Amino acid sequence: MGPDKIINEALIRESFPNAKITVMGDDGVHFSAEVIDESFRGKNRVQQQRAVMAALKGKMDGSNGEIHALGLTTKAPE
Repeated sequence: MGPDKIINEALIRESFPNAKITVMGDDGVHFSAEVIDESFRGKNRVQQQRAVMAALKGKMDGSNGEIHALGLTTKAPE
């Protein structure tokens, strides 16, 4: 796992300490992530994904963001 993936996973983990988190991406600016966490239960997909985006602390803000693209899958555990 590259340093960018580790940093992004750590940021998500701060907000979702008990989540199952998988972050993928090899070029440093395009990532995909799957976050499975109990806190998502009862929330719609937009609410779930906004929570994860907030955890990234501005890394996707505008054209100056460190992350250019993020494919995001979120759900509560089954």
